[in-house]
Amino acid sequence: MKSHRRRTLAVITAALTGGALLLAASPAPAAPAAPAAPAAFGATAAGKQTAANKALVSYVYDQLFNKGHVSVLDRYFRTDYIQHNPTLPNGTAAVKELVTGLRSAYPKAHSHVYRVLAEGNLVLLHSNLLLEPGTKGTASVDIFRVDHGKIAEHWDANQSVPDTTASGNDMFSTLSPKQPCPNSPGTTAESEKVATTFFNALGQDRDVSAFDRYVAGPYYQHNTQLPNGTAAAKALFALFVQSPYFNVSVKRVIADGDMVAIHSHYTLANDRGLAVVDFFRVLKGKVVEHWDVIQAVPETAANDNTMF
Repeated sequence: MKSHRRRTLAVITAALTGGALLLAASPAPAAPAAPAAPAAFGATAAGKQTAANKALVSYVYDQLFNKGHVSVLDRYFRTDYIQHNPTLPNGTAAVKELVTGLRSAYPKAHSHVYRVLAEGNLVLLHSNLLLEPGTKGTASVDIFRVDHGKIAEHWDANQSVPDTTASGNDMFSTLSPKQPCPNSPGTTAESEKVATTFFNALGQDRDVSAFDRYVAGPYYQHNTQLPNGTAAAKALFALFVQSPYFNVSVKRVIADGDMVAIHSHYTLANDRGLAVVDFFRVLKGKVVEHWDVIQAVPETAANDNTMF
């Protein structure tokens, strides 16, 4: 019995480092109807579908993490669910086995979702998972692909939250000024253009001066090792681009209002690299705030899908 419990806790710990953790308990009620499409989408069919996807994933995530209703796995996930978490194989069976052990080991676990972004059939959640009250927990990004009302595919990145950061900012809060209409028509497209142009200038063109053109002060920083402002970030990228191994391969971009998330594979040395999700907030055509979640790509995985 003790050896089984140790194995269960080991699996939970590995999944916390490398993927989403789901909680098992009683059956869930039916999902609520999707809310009306935001103003930015108008009444277009695509906008309504994106809003429905966001509502579905938000509901399912809350049911699993905070209410313990494991039945949503059968109800709202495809039977051929594709998994990119390196600790879990495809399908929901492994998730069900994992969640039972998690609920038993950490009955007070809770996940606070700080932001939800959706574009097309992709929905992203940025959250702080706490297995025990009073701890710092894990910064998590989960990306779900929705297909005809079912969750079909999942990617993630996870990073332990440190006790302190170089800036004094936590990994989750929004510090830049509020925007009156963050989802006004055209905001998403403008934000995506600014953020991706800036990001590609750094990652593809190795142009550190992009900070001067696309970033506005005070530039609030939530990377745990960088202070506010652009000076330290510029110095860090200046070191990165000197490496012959430096490469940033963008896998997917999800823009929603003034927020843009970029999921990438970073290579900084002769190794398997890093799975990184960078978040940028864009105001008046400039990047004003940055968050990220960084996870090393492991040597082995429980599936053949890679983290990307």
